[in-house]
Amino acid sequence: MVKFPTVCSNQSVRECMAIIDEHAKRISYILENEILVGVVTDGDIRRALLNGTTLDDSIGPIMNKDFVSFPVGTDSKVIRERFSKRVRQIPLVDENGCLFDVADPLGNFRISVLEPSMKGNELKYVSECIKTNWISSQGKFVNEFEKVFEDFHPQTNALAVSNGTVALHLALIALGIKPGDEVIVPSLTFAASANAIIHTGANPVFCEVDPDTWCIDPYEVEKLISPKTKAIMPVHLYGHPCEMDVLRSICDKSKLLMIEDSAEALGSQWKGQKVGTFGDAATFSFFGNKTISTGEGGMILFKDSKVAQKARILRDHGMSKDKRYWHDFVGYNYRLTNIQAAIGVAQMEKFQKILEKKITISKFYDSILNGSDGIVKLPFQPKHSIHSNWLYGIILDKKINRENISSELLALGIETRPFFFPLHTMPPYMEYKKSNSLSHSIDLSSQGLSLPTSVDLTDNELQSISMSVKRVLKKHFEKA
Repeated sequence: MVKFPTVCSNQSVRECMAIIDEHAKRISYILENEILVGVVTDGDIRRALLNGTTLDDSIGPIMNKDFVSFPVGTDSKVIRERFSKRVRQIPLVDENGCLFDVADPLGNFRISVLEPSMKGNELKYVSECIKTNWISSQGKFVNEFEKVFEDFHPQTNALAVSNGTVALHLALIALGIKPGDEVIVPSLTFAASANAIIHTGANPVFCEVDPDTWCIDPYEVEKLISPKTKAIMPVHLYGHPCEMDVLRSICDKSKLLMIEDSAEALGSQWKGQKVGTFGDAATFSFFGNKTISTGEGGMILFKDSKVAQKARILRDHGMSKDKRYWHDFVGYNYRLTNIQAAIGVAQMEKFQKILEKKITISKFYDSILNGSDGIVKLPFQPKHSIHSNWLYGIILDKKINRENISSELLALGIETRPFFFPLHTMPPYMEYKKSNSLSHSIDLSSQGLSLPTSVDLTDNELQSISMSVKRVLKKHFEKA
């Protein structure tokens, strides 16, 4: 059986019906000289037969020439937004107009960089929320989710919130970060890290990263400390733990707060200690592509129970816990819903397997891509620590054009993702203080490429991805 249900425009209705039946897709793609010229559905054929068309007539006159299609490589978000009740299959064509692939609402047309795995008790727990009408921010699963997180991170106080960005903001506010304060943060990170600082009225100070770990460089941190510095925000980028013993020592010596941005690093450890337990506060994200997902959602861990209690009040409009509708503070609505928490509880039930699969994926890529020295630099895997590998990133040789690599892999059905832009290079952040040199951040950003790391990837898919990446990289390196 061929990959797609296709017929030529001069073939008969009978032949087209056989192809549609063979593929069980209720649609066939019409080609002329291998170029896609139309589509026809079983409904189109049924209506044509009712209007007098015979089974031996050619399919050309009844095909739909006004169909939806996209070029190969179109952003998946654009494709998803075009699906409707009527449009369930979207052909993807190459530069010559030839049919290359077919997108469907399940995303089966490509291997995504990251997808959530919802194969546990997620549906069961969400159904319980709906059946009991506990769907908002009150309900047992919110408390359960926080308890599971506290158990996983001993001697912390957990607070569930609506997303990872507000987790950062609320942590900073609860710890007393004020307008005019400075918070040292790596330039190579997602914008939420800096945005949360700015929303408190404080100023981010952009720090250089280590070229091997891609995380904040502790020795650069020391150079940036000023009388206005009140905190450091280390980001465990892509799951790699920062050098937490050195950073903790710097904070203790300079009497600075530490807020760990652990959005991408659930399960990572530094010398036997879980990330998220080193700082005065730590934050996590449960966005759809994170290690565990609740769709949207976040968590804060606090060392001090009194700070955690203050944050709990601020999370709920600043309302007193003892006197309903009495507000002790100007607060926020940063609550997580019971439905989202239910998903989170189910995700945490299988977290150890998720983490093990992430590490297995990274080792698989290492084994295939190892030996590509000079072409690609593989991620640093610390022997004394655990890298949870939210994303598996590689650094391409500067002679290789990353966009060309990404485009060619996408044409093979493999989605990749570039590294974050350094924050100090973008208009909203250019005027803030920064390290004298941020060359490592710039180089990593311009040449970094993340490969698929969804935990539901099969061994065959991993083998196909790895060999495709290796082959494409070698070809482009030899041409450079």
